[in-house]
Amino acid sequence: MTGKRVDWKNIISKKLLPDDAILVILRKTLFIVEVKYQEVAGSVDEKLQTCDFKRKQYMKLVSGIGLKVEYVYVLNDWFKQPGYKDVLDYIHSVNCHYRFNELPLAWLGLPTRKT
Repeated sequence: MTGKRVDWKNIISKKLLPDDAILVILRKTLFIVEVKYQEVAGSVDEKLQTCDFKRKQYMKLVSGIGLKVEYVYVLNDWFKQPGYKDVLDYIHSVNCHYRFNELPLAWLGLPTRKT
């Protein structure tokens, strides 16, 4: 897993730039983190529906280096409105995730206190 460089141009057709990414080595998992905060309805509504495609693109990128990919949105309370129920259900149905306001270390599989 170490020392390999991934040349995205040979694997996918368009460069992806996530808001953030976290590699948890113990879990051999790359977490792609997209942060979406809204105060009014807008273009983010459609962006939430792209997680399945993007997760699969990231999976292509890391398939040769033995990593799993988890795609997660960090959303603010705006998205707790009833009008987002269907899209939040969809996110889970395509094996993507969302959390509200923060991304807990324990959810990532990281230690939360010293032992």
